Amino acid sequence: MAKDSDKIADYEKFLHEKLEPDLKHVWDLREKIYEETSDYMKLKNYIQLIKSNELKELKTMVDLGSNFYAQAKIPDTTYIYVNVGFGFHVQLTLDEAINYIDRKEKLLQRKSDQYTQDISKISAHIKLVYEALTEIMNLQKGEEPPLRDDLFL
Repeated sequence: MAKDSDKIADYEKFLHEKLEPDLKHVWDLREKIYEETSDYMKLKNYIQLIKSNELKELKTMVDLGSNFYAQAKIPDTTYIYVNVGFGFHVQLTLDEAINYIDRKEKLLQRKSDQYTQDISKISAHIKLVYEALTEIMNLQKGEEPPLRDDLFL
């Protein structure tokens, strides 16, 4: 009996200290990817709006941080500065920016797909640990473990 309770404690420790934090971490990473993708999609829509309406200058509201906005006038919409990561901003034409955004969206989608696969794997491991815990607890009660005919499929 003590041996089984040690196994239960080990499984619970593994579940709560390893698998659940890993699942939350990967879930948070995927959420960041979704937010970044959303930002790029908004930017792309703004650029397409500027192009389709052939706007040469633009008045807009700019978020200065902490939801504090200021009115801004953009005298020339020929170029746009795009954050390419690591604190770097690159001056691009509107067409170049759309091309960059398209490539970036594809990259973010691949990352998101990988995180989704990782979430599925971790969730499967969690389910397996719960099944193992249930089986150990059933053995402690003196019940027979269920026959698993799916092992050889």
